[in-house]
Amino acid sequence: MSLLEGPAVGVGLLVGGMLGASGDRASLAFATATAGGAVFGLVDDLAEVSERRTKGLRGHLGALRHGRLTTGGLKVLGIGATSVVAAALATPRPASGHRLLHAADVVASGALIAGFANLENLLDLRPGRALKAAMLATVPVALAGGAGAGVASAVVGAAVGAARRDLHGTDMLGDGGANAIGAAVGTAVVLDAPRRLRLALLAGVVALTLASERVSFTAVIARTPVLRFLDSWGRPATDLGEAGTETSRGVTG
Repeated sequence: MSLLEGPAVGVGLLVGGMLGASGDRASLAFATATAGGAVFGLVDDLAEVSERRTKGLRGHLGALRHGRLTTGGLKVLGIGATSVVAAALATPRPASGHRLLHAADVVASGALIAGFANLENLLDLRPGRALKAAMLATVPVALAGGAGAGVASAVVGAAVGAARRDLHGTDMLGDGGANAIGAAVGTAVVLDAPRRLRLALLAGVVALTLASERVSFTAVIARTPVLRFLDSWGRPATDLGEAGTETSRGVTG
């Protein structure tokens, strides 16, 4: 299985998103978040030491607390930093004053971008799953025609372009592709959504991230008919019906 899909999706996202962004700040915000997800995710794909592999966000943060920087820990720090920079560019500024409120808004928006990047990576465990999630999240933004519509359209286009080979299991996003497309989704949402909606989405993303430390998304999908149908749609029959473990796609972190 090839990991070339990840860099290809990253490049496609960057070109499409920067061309479709609603302005210079939106374009720079999108490029910062997407490039950060792609670069730090690819480092985790290529440089992780398999015999010392640390799993999950809790594992990487635990390693940091003990003075050991894993490639996953580097990814957490790197994507966190680029997400906050992107949020500072993308988050609407108040008309006057309220600097502390704006700073808090930027931090929350940065956490939302980073959270989407991580969540997409958590979903990249079966062919097509992460791409379908990205499309479901961004199609409404693209159709709404707001400030994030051009960026959301780039996400949809990149996902559609990668879908056939991903669904057939010949290519996969890997951390580089999944983190890039997740950061792009998060940026589209930050550009388009009002504060209350961004905070509500952040609460949902945090809840799902914490749940992933204890609950198998694959198992939940397998026993939920609607989710199982959406998850299996488009995949070859030979790949269906797997309950499997959360590492069946090989590269997670």
